[in-house]
Amino acid sequence: MRTARFTLDPAFTVGQVNPRLFGSFVEHLGRCVYTGIYEPGHPAADPEGLRTDVLDLVRELGVTAVRYPGGNFVSGYRWEDSVGPVESRPRRLDLAWRTTESNRFGLSEYIGFLRKIGPQAEPMMAVNLGTRGVAEALELQEYANHPSGTALSDLRAEHGDKDPFGIRLWCLGNELDGPWQTGHKTAEEYGRVAAETARAMRQMDPGIEFVACGSSGQSMETFAAWEATVLEETYDLVDHISLHAYYEPHDGDIDSFLASAVDMESFIDNVVATCDHVGARLKSKKRINLSFDEWNVWYMSRSQAEVAALDWPEAPRLLEDSYSVTDAVVFGSLLIALLRHADRVTVACLAQLVNVIAPIMTEPGGPAWRQTTFFPFAQASAYGRGEVLDVRVDSPTYGTEKYGEADLLHATAVRAPDGTVTVFAVNRDRGEPLPLEVALGGLGLTSVVEHSVLADADPDARNTLAEPERVAPHPAEGTALHDGRLSAVLEPLSWNVIRLA
Repeated sequence: MRTARFTLDPAFTVGQVNPRLFGSFVEHLGRCVYTGIYEPGHPAADPEGLRTDVLDLVRELGVTAVRYPGGNFVSGYRWEDSVGPVESRPRRLDLAWRTTESNRFGLSEYIGFLRKIGPQAEPMMAVNLGTRGVAEALELQEYANHPSGTALSDLRAEHGDKDPFGIRLWCLGNELDGPWQTGHKTAEEYGRVAAETARAMRQMDPGIEFVACGSSGQSMETFAAWEATVLEETYDLVDHISLHAYYEPHDGDIDSFLASAVDMESFIDNVVATCDHVGARLKSKKRINLSFDEWNVWYMSRSQAEVAALDWPEAPRLLEDSYSVTDAVVFGSLLIALLRHADRVTVACLAQLVNVIAPIMTEPGGPAWRQTTFFPFAQASAYGRGEVLDVRVDSPTYGTEKYGEADLLHATAVRAPDGTVTVFAVNRDRGEPLPLEVALGGLGLTSVVEHSVLADADPDARNTLAEPERVAPHPAEGTALHDGRLSAVLEPLSWNVIRLA
């Protein structure tokens, strides 16, 4: 068997992990909200209609920033429809997903949901720059954040929320380069409205942060030119630019699918280069960071027909992908890619949180359960806090149709403030185990605390309503640390978490 190797040294680091890297996304799409996080009348619902079984799983998942309310949904969003007495809220057509929105769950309910997750759950609010603009964004900001003494802040108090919501992180629209987006714009058009919106909102509160829309994907014809044009208008006004990427196998090409993170890392590097080019041209000392605020495995080719067939239902079953062990290994590799770029990717949002291409599934009136992708995210959030160490692998490779030669090993490592180190590693080899050796220079590590593996003899194994615990991580055998050298064997097609102290 060929061996993969790398060296860890505290002198060689990438950067600190921002807790926002473990964010997620709640959109008014399918059953993410209704019968997902919110189901009045469910046996596990609390007085506000939130499912406590789902809240427990969200806390276990370790989610931080939660982006809301979209997504494509936000480009037709009227924030004022989502506040005030529930019985008085209007029903609206949602053009993005061809559904009917009841607005029973709105802005106050979203903030209440976050508060019940815990103090680590930060709001990340998107404003509608598709069908609306500067004035509506300012109204939403005043309603949400101003303490009191104005028409909209006092209206919030009348609605039962005396304390302001304290939203610090704002998305300036969503995917407005996409022709599918309601209110689609050219880069010049979007750059101007984003700049004017950010400038006006900062007049109300100079301390808030903004995410400008990047391209909807690296495959867009306007990719990089869009980012450059938008940043020419907004560079001194925004803090982050967004990236969105989803991955699925095409034509049965599993080998390329397993190397999806090759594309993700290329995408990140290209956006960083574009940001820094604009900064250099503007002679700015400011650095724009990246918000990878939509990422996941998504069988998108299946979803397009689902959406086209809809006739304005309310909260239909939509985009409810069931994830296999293979999907979870790719998913873990995408997490590794984000951690490997923690110096510039300072926000990331798994899309989405419940039911819709999600790590958590629910049944109306029934149980909630963990998908296979739940486990890599929960482990990365739990043990991926601290400083990312520079990992440069010497790995056997394999051929892929889409990405050429790719490493069988994909890995990173994070050193926690207490000095412990966690190695996250994926073996992309579908048939063979992969021996791993890691030289640990100057880290003072003496023991293996745990080696957890997500793998299965059946790569298509998944957790379902009928078998909700079919797949779970299990301990590996034989992993050892002697004389500053870690040795392990990574099972075929596996996600691995090796904790060292």
